[in-house]
Amino acid sequence: MTTVMPEGEALRKAVKWISAELSERPNKSIQSLVNEAVTRFDLSPRDTDFLMSFYKKGGSSQQAS
Repeated sequence: MTTVMPEGEALRKAVKWISAELSERPNKSIQSLVNEAVTRFDLSPRDTDFLMSFYKKGGSSQQAS
């Protein structure tokens, strides 16, 4: 299995944070978590696109770490 490794420390932190939030609140939408992560971690539009794509494909922090 290929491991997805996002570039940039802020993006890696965002993936871990979103994954933790999903574990605690599985009913929370990916869109709302990504929007919060963008603000929290000061992410670029490219980072935002990566996060949306990553989670729509069923990503998890285990794949990204």
